Amino acid sequence: MRKKVLFVFLMLGITSSMLSQNKKKNAKVIINVDGVCMMCKKRIEKAALSMKGVKYANWNVETHDLSLIFDERKTELNLIKQKVAKVGHDTKEVKASQIDYDNLHPCCKYRDEDVKNDHKKKA
Repeated sequence: MRKKVLFVFLMLGITSSMLSQNKKKNAKVIINVDGVCMMCKKRIEKAALSMKGVKYANWNVETHDLSLIFDERKTELNLIKQKVAKVGHDTKEVKASQIDYDNLHPCCKYRDEDVKNDHKKKA
């Protein structure tokens, strides 16, 4: 019986170490995040960089691409998306709550067509 228990624990340890080996220290990912201006850029990047394990975050105002480098052993991409949504910005998979969106500066209301058009005129 003791040998079976020891064998099970040994197998669990091997399996978990194999799973953790698939996680990258410097995973590089680009996700799309809604926003319209430099205030959005600052907010989005700050939210991403506040996550443990995120080493680099750069949001492009024109393409809406957020380039990330992060340690998958310390955080998950979905958690980063949730953090960005919490400061009011949508990703394809995680939408900001209406309350979080409403807390954005009026200039940053990317869901409003008038605001988006106004920013296009300035560009």
